[in-house]
Amino acid sequence: MQTIEYFKLQAKNLHKDFKTQKLYFDSTYDRNLYEYAPKFFDIEALLNDFDIDENNFTLMNAQHIIAKVVGFEKWTNMLKASPAALQLAKLLFDNLDKITNEEWEYYVLNVENENDIILDDEFKLEIFKTVFAEVDGHQTTGYDYRLAKDENPSNENQIIKPQKKKKKTAVQISALPLVGTNLKKAIEVANWKFEDLIQMMEPRHPELLRKLWNPKKWIDEVLRPDMLPIERDYALSLIEAFLVHHFIELDTEANKQGLNLN
Repeated sequence: MQTIEYFKLQAKNLHKDFKTQKLYFDSTYDRNLYEYAPKFFDIEALLNDFDIDENNFTLMNAQHIIAKVVGFEKWTNMLKASPAALQLAKLLFDNLDKITNEEWEYYVLNVENENDIILDDEFKLEIFKTVFAEVDGHQTTGYDYRLAKDENPSNENQIIKPQKKKKKTAVQISALPLVGTNLKKAIEVANWKFEDLIQMMEPRHPELLRKLWNPKKWIDEVLRPDMLPIERDYALSLIEAFLVHHFIELDTEANKQGLNLN
């Protein structure tokens, strides 16, 4: 299924959920309110987070909400987006349990500020794949608007008010330099990403590059005292994401050494 068609389907599902709308009298507020029997989305959460007119919710409104959830200002902006941006948006939607769009934007801003660069769509896509989509253990501190399968109503007449998922307790790093298990995990992540970059970028002098590589030194450069306390998973993701430009610096030095050897 093409990416735009995928998001059209999500918008249709959201519209279907809104069409389950029923009016009831709430004695607490002494007025009529709406209740829903959603199958796909947490309507209550969407109503809390977006400016939604419950009295006139159209398919176009549903498309707008879906676009907002994955980082576009409006649906027409999504239609004009690059293939990489659309693929990233789909991955973001499919991984809302790991990271929300707001958290992702903050993450990208940190990467750009720390490295004094502007990431293009292709680079953002590769970072998201490497750090989030292909890595288990991330847990958003935001909200996943999708309903889990076991939250679906068992029959059409059942009214379900979805509850927010319980958040896992994140492991915190509160002191530097890293030691013990935290250091071991950080080195494993750094070495894995380093070798992955060697495979991706095919440097001229990989053995010289490996001799220049010092994962412990790199970890100490990335993680600073002013970041503390920091969640371990987030710290590991920073170690991965920032490594790209450090790798390029090491590769440049390896090429210089290679010329001297010749």
